[in-house]
Amino acid sequence: MSRAIRINDILTMALHPLHLEVENESHMHSVPPGSETHFKVLIVSPSFEGKSRVDRQRMINELLKAELQSGLHALTQRTLTPQEWDLQKSKLEFESPECRGGGKSTK
Repeated sequence: MSRAIRINDILTMALHPLHLEVENESHMHSVPPGSETHFKVLIVSPSFEGKSRVDRQRMINELLKAELQSGLHALTQRTLTPQEWDLQKSKLEFESPECRGGGKSTK
């Protein structure tokens, strides 16, 4: 099973999101082809109500602890409540930061 599917399944079971996007961005980094090391997650869940951005990200990191300990190197997160999603979804620009781990080989 791919890491993307595992991430999706873990977050779905724990947080019952109204919206979830899991994107493998490994191809944008200096890693071998087919790697599953860099991901971006956009998740909208009522579970985030009343929690700070940091607490939300801690929740995600705890849920994905096994993945982070077994090869998941980078996880860009956007965690929103349903109300935040309703207000932001039309103008949401969610881009991951550029990789600082070395240049992407063009060979």
